[in-house]
Amino acid sequence: MHKNMVKIGFVLMLIFSLASGQLNAAGAGKLNTVDDLKDKRIGVLLGSVYDEYAVQTYPQAQILQYKSPSDMVLAVKTEKVDAAIYTHETILVVLRDDDSMDLLGENLFRVPIGMGFNQKNDELRQQFNTFLAGVKQSGVLDDMVKRWVIDGKTEMPVLANPKNNGRLVVGVVSDKGMPFALVMNNQIVGFDIELCERFAAYLGKELVLADMEFGSLIPAAAGNKIDMIASSLIITEERARQIGFSDPYYEMGASAFALKKNMARYDSGQTGTAGLTGASGSGKLNTVDDLKDKRIGVLLGSIHDGYAIKTYPQAVVLQYKSVPDLVLAVKTGKVDAAFISRETLLDIMREDDTLGFLSENLYRSPMGIAFNQNSDNLREQFNAFLAGIKQSGVYDDMMKRWMIDRNTDMPVIANPQNNGRLVVGTVSNKGMPFSLVINNQIVGFDIEIAERFAAYLGKELVLEDMEFNSLIAAVAGNKIDMIAGSMLITEERARQVDFSDPYYEMGTSVFALKKNIAGGSQAGSDLHSGQTAGDPAVSGFVNIFTGIKNSFYSNIILEQRYLMIVEGLKITVLISLFSVIFGTLLGALICFLRMSKNRILSGIALVYISILRGTPVLVLLMLIFYVVFASVDINPALVAVIAFGMNFAAYVSEMFRTAIQGVDKGQREAGIAIGFTPLQTFIYVILPQAVRQVLPVYKGEFISLVKMTSVVGYIAVQDLTKASDIIRSRTFDAFFPLIMVAVLYFIITWLLTLVLDYIGLQTDRKKKRQTVKACT
Repeated sequence: MHKNMVKIGFVLMLIFSLASGQLNAAGAGKLNTVDDLKDKRIGVLLGSVYDEYAVQTYPQAQILQYKSPSDMVLAVKTEKVDAAIYTHETILVVLRDDDSMDLLGENLFRVPIGMGFNQKNDELRQQFNTFLAGVKQSGVLDDMVKRWVIDGKTEMPVLANPKNNGRLVVGVVSDKGMPFALVMNNQIVGFDIELCERFAAYLGKELVLADMEFGSLIPAAAGNKIDMIASSLIITEERARQIGFSDPYYEMGASAFALKKNMARYDSGQTGTAGLTGASGSGKLNTVDDLKDKRIGVLLGSIHDGYAIKTYPQAVVLQYKSVPDLVLAVKTGKVDAAFISRETLLDIMREDDTLGFLSENLYRSPMGIAFNQNSDNLREQFNAFLAGIKQSGVYDDMMKRWMIDRNTDMPVIANPQNNGRLVVGTVSNKGMPFSLVINNQIVGFDIEIAERFAAYLGKELVLEDMEFNSLIAAVAGNKIDMIAGSMLITEERARQVDFSDPYYEMGTSVFALKKNIAGGSQAGSDLHSGQTAGDPAVSGFVNIFTGIKNSFYSNIILEQRYLMIVEGLKITVLISLFSVIFGTLLGALICFLRMSKNRILSGIALVYISILRGTPVLVLLMLIFYVVFASVDINPALVAVIAFGMNFAAYVSEMFRTAIQGVDKGQREAGIAIGFTPLQTFIYVILPQAVRQVLPVYKGEFISLVKMTSVVGYIAVQDLTKASDIIRSRTFDAFFPLIMVAVLYFIITWLLTLVLDYIGLQTDRKKKRQTVKACT
């Protein structure tokens, strides 16, 4: 029976993946300018300034927010959005490797970016400003810009760092995208990362990169979970209310991009496939103006989000949590276009020729490292570090390597690591050149900056990989020291965190599927070019198996990505098991209180059960991490065990009570009658019968808990789901990583079901006897 279950599960997953691959966007019409996005689907990065821009600019558009740039690019490629708005520099990187997308609108605006700090950490912020002034004056920053932004290099320089002054924890977004931050060879590299490394070296601190979701950076810095944010953070008033910003270290452009086939300028005149493009509205996209009534994908909480909403009030703006989700939305037609950083988009387009720019540089925005508003000292240290590497030429070298040369190698930076830790919130799938996981290491511009800053401080760098929309909460709650996640500096963010001086100016691009861009549809000729005559069925099977083989290699074997899956699987299993153990013990205690004749104890248990069962587990997880343990340096995995255990206890306590009360009262009386004490009666008579009754529902709750652990990425725990997100940010494979994770979760739950079934058999004597008889 179990073999049949496995077969059925695999068949269903295969059917799902094949069906998903056929999804197309609804509607027709190609994009001419960004004005065409007014009623389209626009992709933006969650929590970014692009998010706000899209919402304000395109009020009629559907703004879709994504957690990472790679998700946003995938949304464009799979046509989940019609276009996306993101950093201009990152989009250029994507477009270099992906000929399917192009800019819809180039440099929609330019904004300063800075490092974010806790508002109480003025000392660190001032240090960064001093450092920044130094690297600007020395020419290091210009060299970094040349290497990362202009030349597109991806190699991290080797920086001397005594690391004798503790740790510098920098929040980054590893999939921010090149040139800012991206994981290459399992290391986060990029412009932001080199800047952090230089600042760490400046401080003599060990750089610790905290890879986080972009939306988690500011909370992490505000909560002192990281020392600062290095994630191309655009300086805004709203953000400045939560964190302190450094001086701007770069002015970043914002561009809109989309698939070329959805842009009018790529239209080959073949209108027969218009019905298949999936773009909402009518006609192909010519410019970003065509998005005014389209579906726009954006990253949740990004500056593109607000920009799309404001610029395209008639568009539907859909928000996504990550870049892979955003790109997938474009590719699958969920949005007509998406907003993303130009730098990241260029890197994505190098590997995917189905996406095209609808606008290459809508605008440019400054990025900064974000800090807790009480971390002025750390923010000043970062600013000093940033000034220093700009003056020394290190910054220019970083820019050249990450932005221009598009290198993905992280330099070896000397760091004594004798001055504590620097916990940095980041987003590992932000996208190159900013941050991405390569060879199981977060690399990118943001990561190198964090490492250099940690070395500058002499601190050990601890990277907390988080959801983008969790970064600000993490830094505001002192869970991280800073955010290094290509965070654009905005007024709104500045109300929650303090930003460093801008360390990069990121462009925003809008992208969509080429087939939906006017002048970019060559679907017919491209699709069949190079094909030879043969049996269609045989050819189809060959293509399927070839695709599976290639996907397996790129998602599992290449860069030893299977190590991330193994590590994520281990974390998922450990959190699940310890949560169940803790929850079972706590549930037994709650059950005891609930059944107590003391009304006060019973009332306490009832209130606990009511509150916990009525609180979503994700909300509970965030509350415990960012509020309860705001000032405590605690392992996020332990927080997950506590949160899931408390939630599990609320449910199983009632299961235990019902099972105990379900045992006939005569059983208790019989136990007393034969000389057992009340405790002995419970242990030897009541409990075995109650366990037999509770196991079926307990098993279901156990399985539910295992699946609920998929949200631990919000607090920087790299579980199985987070590992797949990181892989998707590198490969932009829409389905294989997701199917792989689904299969692994299925196997985990299936094995747990077998174990619990065995326990149930051992506790049910009647079934056990029947099994023995059947075997004999």
